[in-house]
Order: sequence, then C-alpha cells, then structure tokens
Amino acid sequence: MSAVAVRRDAAVRIALATADDFDGWRDAARRLVAAGIAPDDVRWGVEGEDDADLFAGDAGVPAAGDGAPALRVSRAFLELAGKAALHRDPARFDLLYRLLWRLRQAPRLIEDGTDPAVRRLRLLAAQVRRDIHKMRAFVRFRGVVDDGGERFVAWFAPEHHIVRANARFFVDRFASQRWSILTPALSLHWDGGVLREGPGAGAADAPGSDAMEAAWHRYYASIFNPARLKIGAMLKEMPRKYWRMMPETRLIRGMIAGARAREVAMVSDGGARFDEAERPESLDAIGQAILGCRKCPIGCNGTRAVAGEGPRDAVVMIVGEQPGDSEEREGRPFVGPAGRVLDQHLAEAGIAREGAWVTNAVKHFKFEPRGKRRLHQSPTAGEIDVCRWWLDGERALVRPRLIVALGASAGRGVLGRTPAIGRERGATVALADGATLLLTAHPSYLLRLDGEARAREEDRFAADLRVAVEILRRG
Repeated sequence: MSAVAVRRDAAVRIALATADDFDGWRDAARRLVAAGIAPDDVRWGVEGEDDADLFAGDAGVPAAGDGAPALRVSRAFLELAGKAALHRDPARFDLLYRLLWRLRQAPRLIEDGTDPAVRRLRLLAAQVRRDIHKMRAFVRFRGVVDDGGERFVAWFAPEHHIVRANARFFVDRFASQRWSILTPALSLHWDGGVLREGPGAGAADAPGSDAMEAAWHRYYASIFNPARLKIGAMLKEMPRKYWRMMPETRLIRGMIAGARAREVAMVSDGGARFDEAERPESLDAIGQAILGCRKCPIGCNGTRAVAGEGPRDAVVMIVGEQPGDSEEREGRPFVGPAGRVLDQHLAEAGIAREGAWVTNAVKHFKFEPRGKRRLHQSPTAGEIDVCRWWLDGERALVRPRLIVALGASAGRGVLGRTPAIGRERGATVALADGATLLLTAHPSYLLRLDGEARAREEDRFAADLRVAVEILRRG
C-alpha cells in the first residue's frame, strides 16, 4: 500500500453542514488542534458537495487529550477567516486550518503580508467582501402581489457563499416590507417579522418588470452625466455579468452611444444641471429621497443616508463633511466623538445646537473596512459636488442667516469650490441667497491633536464660534 493511500485511510474527514458553515469549521478545528491532528491528516468537505465515498466511514474528530492547552488566536485572524470561509474555493477550509496550526507557534503570523498563505487568506477575504458589496449594490426588487399582499422579489447570482451573511443587511434596511431574494443556491424570504430560507431559484422565477420600472428608468437616465463617463471604470465597478439583474442596465448601451453628443450639448449649455422640478418640496421629502440616492459610489456602498435635523426655521445651519460610523448607525448627524466636541464648543459660545439645522455636505458614510472597523475616507470633490444638490435643497427650505462650514469639504458643499481652511478660516463670505458663510475647522481635526497643539486649536475654534455669535447679534 502506498504512503498516500495509508494517509488517506488514516485521515480524519470533516463534512461541514453547509458551504458557509464557519462556526462548524471553527468548532471542528478547535477540537482537531486540541487532539494534535496535523493539517496533512485532515480532509475538509461539505455535505452533498463531494464524492460520496470521500466521507465514507468518517469516524469524526478524536477527543482532546487531558491537559490540552486552550487555543487562542487574534481577532484579525478570525475576521479574515470568517470572510474567507464564504469563498467558493474548495481548499478554503484546509487553508484556514493550516494557518491556524501555524499560529500556535507564531501568534503574529497573520501580520506577515509576505507569507504566501496569509496573502492567499487576505485575497479570499477581499474577494468575498467585494461580492457582499456587489449584492448590496446590485439587488433590484420588483413588486408582485401574492396571498399576503404586496411582496418585493429580486434575483441575484453571487460568486461566493454570501447570501446568509448578507441577510441581516437586507432585513435591517427593508424591515417593514415583505421581500424575497432568489439565488441559485438558496432563497431568503422576509415577512416583516421572520426570515425563512427556501430552495434555490433561477432568474426566470423572478418578475421581469413591475409598475415602477418606467419611473426608475426615467430617474436613472436623469442622473446619467456623460461628461463624467469612464467606461472602463464603470465596467470594473459594475461588470456586465450583473447587468441582467438590474433594470436600468437596459439603458446603458444607448446612453453610452449618445454620451458624446450630450457632453457637447452640456458644455455649450454651461454644464450639467438638475431639473429644478425634481427638487423635493419639504425637508422630510429630502430626508426620504436621499435614502434612495445612488448618484455617486458613496450612495452605493450599502450605508444608510443621514439627513439633516433641527428646526425648519433655524437661523443657523451647521454643515459638516459626512456622517461617520456612529452617525450612520444611529441615523443622525454629529452624534459621535466629533459631535460631542462640537456640542461642547457650541454651548460655551452660547449657540444652542437644538436651535440650529445640523447637516453634512455628503449624506452617506464613505469608509474603508478594516476588520470590523470602518475607517473614515474623505469624499472626493466630484462626490461632494453631486451631493450638493441635497444641501442646496436644505438651504432653500431652511433659509438660514448664517452657515457655519466645518472643514474644506463642507466649504466646497456651500461654495462649489474647495477653500483653503488654513488661510480662510474665521473669514465670512456673503452668499447669493443673503446668508453669511463662516469657515472653520472640523471638530474631528481637534480630536487628532494633543498637548499644546490641541489647546491652541481649541482656542482658535472657540474664537471662530465667537465670530458666529457676533454675526447673529448684528442680525
């Protein structure tokens, strides 16, 4: 008998319940390590996906010996492993176990970006995260009527085993609606209170159109800007394989074909403009409309838009850059660490926050995922310019006498150009609508400082707010 055959007969064979069974893998891996079973002596698979004889005679995982040391691994490994376990690579569970085995002797191995296995793990996790994003961005619901009334149905074909991992996102976002997401492997059904799983389905099982299709086409066509068209970048972000899942993609070929003519017309007309008839007529309507805004990549990243808040007749409007992690989770502007700094300084200056309209230049949270953390990323000038449509709408309805712009991004949202805060802060600008703009630093800038630098900038920020108070006193 050959050595390979002996090893195969002696191997422990693990059949996980489902293709995304990370908890099952983690439990089995913990017992395997405790029992001293080396990676070469383990065969990983998924029930129903492998040859029937592969798991024939599976005796399970041997019990751990007495006094086996407790297994501890870093949070970074668990986060990467949890994502990589959802990959379609059949060798993913073996890769995870081999890394886990090595981490016993080299606890910081996961930080070594030059290690081939670590690089592979990071690549699998990144591809899964991208697939999760694609599902959130490209699922399109269409309305149908069943025995329970109106239900919204969508079909999506993920590349990896991400459907269950993505379920919570859709439950949270569409909690009050009845919906189904059909995929080739399994389907999700939400009735407003309970999430159920069903068998897989094909694209033909989802409705081809609904009553809102024409309105959605008109909206998508209205936000298409030929002057910003970059076909290569568009196809990289939205590959053609996803087009069949989205109704608006039926328009893309025609819009690309006419893009050059439209661009020339827009340039000769002085640049792209929004249709003023589309502007929401109330602050509540703006708050609802931005929830569905997908005019820029930030609006497509799966986060919840955060509308402004405050009295409808506020004399002061405070404009920040964008929602942060805390703001996106709570759905309110300036409720995180920077918001607490702002509240403190407003109170000391004698400005009541509850009497001001507080908002942001950009309404969605732009971030870079870092494990379970979401690290802030500054919006681009183009993204700020797109979102300026909503800020202009708020200004037109609130009609503040004073606008306090916190940072360069906020300044661009008001002025249409990026101000140099180091040179222009504390200065006032008379705006065309009769309001006065005051530029200052963003409170998050103060949080990044300490010692004398923090004290100095705190004093400057307080001085800027005293200018705001003086403007209000002058009327």
